[in-house]
Amino acid sequence: MKQQYEQIFVTPKPFVKWAGGKRQLIPILHQNLPNAFGTYYEPFLGGGALLFHILTDKNGQKCSISDLNSDLVLAYTTIRDRIDALISSLKSHEKNYQKDSKSYYYSVRESNPRNEVEKTSRLIFLNRTCFNGLYRVNSKGKFNVPLGKYTNPNIVNEENLRVVSNILQTNRISIKCRDFESVLRDAKKGDLVYFDPPYQPVSSTANFTSYTTKDFTYDDLTRLSELCLKLDSKECHVLLSNSDSKEVSDIFAKKPWKITRIEANRSINSNSKKRTGHFELLIKNY
Repeated sequence: MKQQYEQIFVTPKPFVKWAGGKRQLIPILHQNLPNAFGTYYEPFLGGGALLFHILTDKNGQKCSISDLNSDLVLAYTTIRDRIDALISSLKSHEKNYQKDSKSYYYSVRESNPRNEVEKTSRLIFLNRTCFNGLYRVNSKGKFNVPLGKYTNPNIVNEENLRVVSNILQTNRISIKCRDFESVLRDAKKGDLVYFDPPYQPVSSTANFTSYTTKDFTYDDLTRLSELCLKLDSKECHVLLSNSDSKEVSDIFAKKPWKITRIEANRSINSNSKKRTGHFELLIKNY
C-alpha cells in the first residue's frame, strides 16, 4: 500500500506544550544539524518539535524516538494508530469543558482512565487547559497543575492531530518507552542522536525536572555525558541542548565538544516579562 506520506501540505506541530519545547529554536537547530546523517534518534522526545521539522524537511527520514514517560509515548502511538477515536474523545471533553470548565477540569484531573484512547485524550485535554500548558507530575506520579485562565482553548486541534498521525504512520519511525542509555545499542556510525533532557537548574528556584516521577539529577547528567562520549567513539553525530549552567559547561568542556550559547525564551514562566533574555547551550561533536 502506498504511503500517504507525500500528501502532507501542512507542517505537523507538537500536539502537547512541553516545558523546554524547541519550536522557537527550530531555525537555529536546523542550522546546527549535520549535512547528512543516517537514522535520527531522539531519546528525550517531549513535544517532538525537531522530529516534526526533520520529517517535514527530509521526506522518508528513518527515525527512532523514545521517552521514559509512558503516558507521552502512549500518546504518540495512539495518535498514530487510533486517531478517529481520539478526536471523538477530545470533542466530548471540549463539549463538557464548555458547560462548566472548572468543575470539569478538576474531575478529569482526578480521573484515572484505563482505556488507552481515554488516557491520551485526558493528557491532551489537561495540557490544553491547565495553567501555562505545563506537564508536571508529583512524586506519586499524579498530574498536579491547576486550571489555566483560557477563554477558548483549542482542545481538539483536529487538523494538526491528523497531520501528526499521518506522518507517524510511515514505517520508518519507531516509537519506544525506554531510558535514554538504550540508544547506545542501536545507534551506528553516521547516525544523529539529539538529546534534549530535563535541564539542569540555573538557580535554586528554577529546579523543574518533573516530567516523570523520577527527577533528572546531576548523576543522570554525568551518565548522559559518558553516553555521549561512547556515541562519539562510535562515530555518531551527537547534538545536545541544555541550560547555560556551570555544571553543563564544565562537564562538556573538553574535546570533542563544541559549545554554542544561544538565546531562548522561556514559554512557561508565569511572569511573561521573565520569559525573555535566557540563554541555553547547544553542544555537538561535529
